Amino acid sequence: MTNRVLIVEDEAEIRHSMRVALERAGYEIEEAVDGVDGLAQFGDGTAWAAVLLDQRMPVMDGLETLRRMKARNPKSRIIMVTAYGSIELAVDAMKLGATDFVRKPTTPDILRNAVRAAVARRGIDPVGQDAAAAGETAADRPLVSSVTMNGFRFWPDPGEQPAAENTRRFIVEDPDGQREPVRVDILPAAVAQAERMSHRHLPIGGGLWSCEAEKALGTYLWTAGAIPPGGSLQLSTLDLDALDLALRWDEGDGEVGPR
Repeated sequence: MTNRVLIVEDEAEIRHSMRVALERAGYEIEEAVDGVDGLAQFGDGTAWAAVLLDQRMPVMDGLETLRRMKARNPKSRIIMVTAYGSIELAVDAMKLGATDFVRKPTTPDILRNAVRAAVARRGIDPVGQDAAAAGETAADRPLVSSVTMNGFRFWPDPGEQPAAENTRRFIVEDPDGQREPVRVDILPAAVAQAERMSHRHLPIGGGLWSCEAEKALGTYLWTAGAIPPGGSLQLSTLDLDALDLALRWDEGDGEVGPR
């Protein structure tokens, strides 16, 4: 199977830096200077393990190029790369079938992780071998885990006791299969802010805080492309959507009660 990656990017220096980063990881790289050139080289998509696609380009932008590539080959693995990242753009790209969304400026590790994750979903490793032969079987993985779009997998540490402390513990597996424990500490400031805004007592052992710790860890892994330094992360704020969810839980099952 192919290990070829197509880079569609109008800035020559960025194309070069991407090429160098990925060639060092064992990929065969081809370049396209804009969306029109990218479509021509893309063909029916079967020649490529993944495509790195810039968003802001002359003649044809990345979203339109993405739409046309997915129309030709719905199974193609296309990673959007842009310096103009926004939630709306990411949502639009995912609706059109993008496999991942990487913000500029990026690092070689984040770029390689994104490509590795995209390729792995297709059943190939970076040198074109069958992934099942090179990695773990499904039996080696936990039954319930979360996966970030750049290839990190994490799940709650089965030994944790969330009702007893303000920490949530996880096991994180990086795209290379290395696992490390990570703790997310729920700071008193976050609890105080949440209770002040919701006018509710939000017990530290409740499911709300587990969900927020998981969200914080997933966001960090996606944006940083690395496991938190020292295996530790702090949760200091809670968003309004999470508070709305807490209030619905309060009305539904009594887990969160009034002061």
